[in-house]
Amino acid sequence: MTCDLLQLVRGWVDQSARIVALTGAGISTESGIPDFRGPEGVWTKNPKAERLSNIHFYMADPEVRRLAWQGRLHHPAWTAGPNAGHRALLALERRGTLHAVVTQNIDGLHQQAGHAAGTVIEVHGTMREVTCMACAWRGPAGPVLDRVRAGEEDPPCERCGGILKSATISFGQSLDPAVISRAMRAAERADLLLAIGTSLQVYPIAGAVPLAKAAGARVVIVNAEPTPFDDIADAVLRRPIGEILPVISSPPGAADP
Repeated sequence: MTCDLLQLVRGWVDQSARIVALTGAGISTESGIPDFRGPEGVWTKNPKAERLSNIHFYMADPEVRRLAWQGRLHHPAWTAGPNAGHRALLALERRGTLHAVVTQNIDGLHQQAGHAAGTVIEVHGTMREVTCMACAWRGPAGPVLDRVRAGEEDPPCERCGGILKSATISFGQSLDPAVISRAMRAAERADLLLAIGTSLQVYPIAGAVPLAKAAGARVVIVNAEPTPFDDIADAVLRRPIGEILPVISSPPGAADP
């Protein structure tokens, strides 16, 4: 990768009035949160852990739920913080050009970075809230995790006694059509789509890339590994996200990379 390519992409960012970021696990790994499928991923190291993310196993097996609650209790997101990549996207929002962050992540680090309410579209939900599978109650995760710390291995809903789980989309659960529609509308209206730290293999949200391209947007992919859409991207950047994003998001007149 040359400085010329970085300068070119930074120029596109400067020229854009409606930027949309599509983010995946790669932006959070730099905050110390492991991904699922990578070489050091949670499921790569422990294939049985994938059962904890399957709604059918979760609903049917109290032992799966017990293990899932322990995993939530000790999740690294609780001690992680936004990194330079998250902060660079916030800088674009404050410049008035970033209109949406469509994220596949459930860790809430984009919100912790300081994005305005409504900017972040969480297509796979959030681990920072829990929901009842029976009565649809929803609330913050903290008080429920406190119950786990106090000894409740599989805390039930205090309203109806139903099964609680994190407010995330598990395998076997349907995505929220309204959330997906909102994400796709944002991509279709973008003049620049930044696909950051995502393998672009999980649908339907991976379809945001060709959708944005077909609507006339430039597409920039920032990812360590090849993706299925590298061939339609206007630029592909392979360096670390926390290194790349601050450079391409820096305002006109900032120091050259």
